[in-house]
Formats: sequence, C-alpha cells, structure tokens
Amino acid sequence: MSLGRIDYVILSVYFAFVLGIGALMRRRVHTSEDFLTSHRSVPLWITSLAFIAANLGAQEVVGMCASGAKYGLMTAHFYWVGAVPAMLFVGVFMMPFYYGSRARSVPEYLKLRFDEKTRALNAATFAVMTVFSSGISMYALGKLFELVLGWSFTASVLLSAAIVLVYTFLGGLTSAIYNEVLQFFLIVLGFAPLAILAVNKAGGWTGLSSRLPAVMTQTWRHLGDASQNPMGVEVFGMVAGLGFVLSFGYWCTDFLVVQRAMAADSMSAARRTPLIAAFPKMIMPFIVIVPGVAAMALSQMGLGYALPAKPGGGPDYDLALTTLMAQFYPSGILGVGITALMASFMSGMAGNVTAFNTVFTYDLYQSYVHRNAPDRHYLWVGRFATVGGVGLSIATAYLASLFNNIMDLLQLVFSFENAPLFATFLLGMFWKRTTGHGAFTGLLAGTAAAAATHGLTVAEGKGGWIGVVHTFPSTMAQNFWMAIFAWSVCFTVTILLSLASRPKPEEELRGLVYGCTDIPGDHSEPWYRRPGPLALIVGVALAILNAIFW
Repeated sequence: MSLGRIDYVILSVYFAFVLGIGALMRRRVHTSEDFLTSHRSVPLWITSLAFIAANLGAQEVVGMCASGAKYGLMTAHFYWVGAVPAMLFVGVFMMPFYYGSRARSVPEYLKLRFDEKTRALNAATFAVMTVFSSGISMYALGKLFELVLGWSFTASVLLSAAIVLVYTFLGGLTSAIYNEVLQFFLIVLGFAPLAILAVNKAGGWTGLSSRLPAVMTQTWRHLGDASQNPMGVEVFGMVAGLGFVLSFGYWCTDFLVVQRAMAADSMSAARRTPLIAAFPKMIMPFIVIVPGVAAMALSQMGLGYALPAKPGGGPDYDLALTTLMAQFYPSGILGVGITALMASFMSGMAGNVTAFNTVFTYDLYQSYVHRNAPDRHYLWVGRFATVGGVGLSIATAYLASLFNNIMDLLQLVFSFENAPLFATFLLGMFWKRTTGHGAFTGLLAGTAAAAATHGLTVAEGKGGWIGVVHTFPSTMAQNFWMAIFAWSVCFTVTILLSLASRPKPEEELRGLVYGCTDIPGDHSEPWYRRPGPLALIVGVALAILNAIFW
C-alpha cells in the first residue's frame, strides 16, 4: 500500500487539528483538577461520545476486525453481550455512587468505601494495566504501518506517541476528551465504507453467507457446545465469562471509561453518558467486525485477495483490516482510512494515558510520596506522569508481538485486573457488610486465581507455566474461564472475610453504598432525560439485534 500526496495532506491536516485542540485546551488548565479531571465541566454529548471513543483504540478497531476473521460474527458478542448491558448497569445503578461520592478516581472511591490498602492495590494494578493496554495499541499501529506502508516500526510508534504526548501534556483530560469525539467521527467515516465495499464484493450478505460456514455468520446458534464454534466456548462461558465478569468488570470499574462519565457537568449527565453511548456502541460490529468476516469470504473467491501468513505459520488476522483497505481504497479515501487508523490509536492511547496520570498523581504520588504540596506541584506531577506513561507504553508495545490476535492479549489483561475488581465493587456498592479487609484479601485471591488458571491451562501454546491440567480450544476461551474463576474466588473470599471482620458504621457509607444513599429523583424530567426509559429503549434494540443475527 502506498500513499499519494493527497493522503499525506489529509494525515497532516489531522495532526495539525489535534495539536491545535491541545493548544486551545491549554488555556483552560489552571489547576491539577482542570488537568486531571476536567473539573466536571464537560457537556453530555461530548462525554457520551468520548465514553465510547476511549474504548475504540487501535487494539479494538484492528483486533475486532481480526477477531471477525478468526471467530466470525460471534465476535459481535463483545458488543451485544460484552458491553451494552454493562453500560446500562453502570449508568442506572453505579454512576450515582461514583459521581455522588465526589471521588476523583475509581481507586479513590475504593478508599472512601473500604480503606487505604484496597485503594493502593487497585491503583497499582490499574496503572500497570493501562500501560499494557496502551502498549498493545502502540504495537498494533506501529506494526501495521511497518507492514502496510513500509514505515519503520519504531518511527511509527514514536511519531504517533509524540503527538498524543503533546496534546495531552498541554490540555490534559479535556483535550483528550474533545479529541476523542473528533476521532470517533473519523473512525466511522474511515471504516464504514470498507465494510460496505467488502460485503458487496463478496456478493452481499447472502453471497458472503453462502461462502462461509454458518457458524461464521451467526451469533448464538452454535454455542451449545464448545466444539461447534471457532471461539471454543459454550453458552455458559460466553454469558458468564464475557457477558457478566469481563464485561461488567471493564465497563463498570475501569477508570479509563468511568473517568469520561465522571467529567460530566451534572449527576444527570453522568448517568446518561453510558446510556447514550450505548446507541452507537450497538452498531459498531457492522463497522469493525463485518469487514473481517468479509475478508474470510473474499479469501475463498479467487479474486487475488488472501490474508497474509504470520511468520511461523497460520494467518495473520491482525492484517485483515489493512489488507482490505489496500484492496478497496483508492488514493484520497485511503488517506481517510489511514487517518482513521491513526485516530483509533490516539483515542485508545490518550484514554489510557489520562487515566494513568490521574491515578498516579492522586492515588499514588499524593497519597504516599508528597501529601500536602501546593496544587501547582500536583499539576506538574500530572504532566510528568503523562510523559512517563507514554514512555512505559512504548516499552510494553514489544510484548504484544507474541500474540496473533491482539484482542486475545487484551482480554488476558482484563481477566487479571477487571474480573476480580468487579466482584469487589458489586459487593462494596450493594452490601453494607463488606469490609476493607475482605475487599483487599478478595482482590489478591482473585488475581491469584487468574494467575493459577493461566498457569495450569494451555491454549494455542500459551499458559501452562505451572503444569497442564486442561487444554482450551482457543486463547479467548481460556480468558473467559480465567475471568470466571477470578471473579468467583474474589467474590467468595470477600464475603467470608467480611463476615469475620467489622464493617464501617452506616454514617460513613452515605453516598457510597446502596441503601445508605439518596438516589437523585428524576420523575419531573422529560422521559429522554431519565436513565430508566433510555435504558429500556437500548435494551429493546439490543434484543432485536440478537434475534436478527441469532
């Protein structure tokens, strides 16, 4: 794939635009809260699009297309089962506690609800996770630009990382959020035409379906047994592992996305942020997954298109998106597509970096290194944490080369971090009896359970570093069961330890726990400003999509 002059012009205009947003937002930054939390001043429609765009990084755009080629339309479960229900739950039930507690981060909420040690554990593990997630995004873009455009891997990573660093260093969270909105529209504009062109070339959806096994174009019908589908999971593993543990663990507790809702300018806007974001989230499979499914159909049609092989054998699914772009996009449109790839990288990386610098500054540095410094000191710590987060992400980018599907690696990271954390939040927000000792020990036990599951099982040559007691048919199936075991162990241990230790008095739990908190009334608001009716509409639309592609 070679870019023409117009393609480079489009890319350059985009770079100039995002840097310009950073420069403009720099004028709004006067305190550490301006830089790290946007001082809870961002309008609803901005936070809603940023809520989805922060998760729409290169690892999702490239990884979901790769998973579409590898697993088929079952990959849509990552949206229709593994995202939207949890987005409804966090908006309706959990956001009143996050926003109402006035916590500046998820780890700070854990301190208010439990104790200091639980906050420290979550802050440390979350910081590591964001670095890995950002590194995966960097690897995806750098490798693709190396293979597709002939750019140096290191040069590609350093150039794009430098641009993200500049605009987040200048404008902080507000700059990242406004750029994420721009990036969302670019991603849709850059990849929606590819889905249409690829499916049409395969003979429309009917022609595509006729050239592939039925399991590649259906979502639920082949989940009766793990041997019946390429993902190697059954209904329980899908619903419990992805739909409950991994999904709710990510969307309900991951500060990367929760931070966008917490930046809203009111409690009502914060609750509606994930609900409004759920509408575009439902249609994303048609933009990022369907091209991968079409790639497998086109590979069998003898039209000169085939997925490249990965060194050592097997198809390189991560190249499905860019090889389709090379096949169908002429100069000009190609520039838009490449710019959309760059935008997806930047939205994912900026989301991780802004979450990292907030947690590092408030939950690690201010809490354990320098407690009572002037606010300007913390502002500069936040800026230097931004530089450090980008640097560490570059280092971790090289680890992602061990996986032939970056979504497999991403779900592995989530199994360790988010799965046990969701059990902690579920008990902490809805059971007054949960204690700090129980939460802390449960988190440790859940993480250890995830590690033990990975060490005792093997999937696609990965895991088994303790011994092999079970072999999974796919890495994704292994990830789902790791998440199930991690959540179950954390949930059980937290309950047992909480019953054996003394809880906080109820007056200390106000604003933090269901039953001790007055949820804001919204009966006088129009239906479209109330979380309940919005969630109901999304739920009906979601059921219809699942029925159509059953």
